[in-house]
Amino acid sequence: MHAILMTQTGGPEVFEWVEVPVGEPGAGEIRVTVAAAGVNYIDTYHRRGIYPVELPLTPGLEGAGTVSAVGPEVSGISVGDPVAWSSAMGSYAEEVVLPAAGVVPVPPDMSLEVAAAAMLQGMTAHYLATSTFPLRAGHRCLIHAGAGGVGRILIQLAKIRGAEVFTTVSTEAKAALAESAGADHVIRYGDEDFATAVETIAGPKALDVIYDGVGASTFDAGLGLLKPRGLMALFGQSSGVVPPFDLGRLASLGSLYVTRPTLFSHIAERPELLRRSGEVFEWIQAEDLDIHIGHHWQLSAAADAHRALEARQTSGKVLLLP
Repeated sequence: MHAILMTQTGGPEVFEWVEVPVGEPGAGEIRVTVAAAGVNYIDTYHRRGIYPVELPLTPGLEGAGTVSAVGPEVSGISVGDPVAWSSAMGSYAEEVVLPAAGVVPVPPDMSLEVAAAAMLQGMTAHYLATSTFPLRAGHRCLIHAGAGGVGRILIQLAKIRGAEVFTTVSTEAKAALAESAGADHVIRYGDEDFATAVETIAGPKALDVIYDGVGASTFDAGLGLLKPRGLMALFGQSSGVVPPFDLGRLASLGSLYVTRPTLFSHIAERPELLRRSGEVFEWIQAEDLDIHIGHHWQLSAAADAHRALEARQTSGKVLLLP
């Protein structure tokens, strides 16, 4: 089979499209023929070495496909079953060997591309809106990068739960995507300061929660927009790592809370993985949740997909197709 392989960390040029042996599943494992692999910012952190990885490595945590082999000590999964996953390294490949406990069944009437697009970003939005800060009617939230994969899903979940949504985007086209998801207030951060724009609409210290996947360029200004005892949920760092800061500022700004959650902590136990993925799939099937697949690349062109993602030239979900 063919796969993307990296033998060193660095820019997208470290990706090589190579032929590698087809792995055989061991105890508790299955092998899957990949139909689509999701591209996520965490993949760029692995590639650049921001999150340490063991080399050589085939990157990619997320995908969907059809089971092609089942190892010993696996029950409830058969060859031919459609499955999806969100936290198994090696997904940028034509075939991948996965722990059976980490995959979920894909509904028979759902395309494998949609399933791949919904897993990591869909469950991230799910835990943010239902667990990190459970939104309800009357809450005001700010969601950065509202046209991105997580952002556009999170807008929809926030509206399902009755919240008023502020969001930031970079272009007119991305503003339209955020508006189509239901955002109440869309701010073009290239045209105006987002903090000033929020205060102009809602007044000072008006937000209950900020969901920030951008990091360095948005974190500090966001703190000043939160109500006393408001929450800053920092779940990503697409603009860079937030530098250390004096925790005393949280007191002076009104007893604020800051958290740095990850999806992996919220799906570590299989019942929770099945619950979160199952609810995301149910919302999609009921047409309450729209998964926007913005870009397809051939798997062999994974480097180009990474370049576009890091240049903020993408919207919605980015998929790699073998």
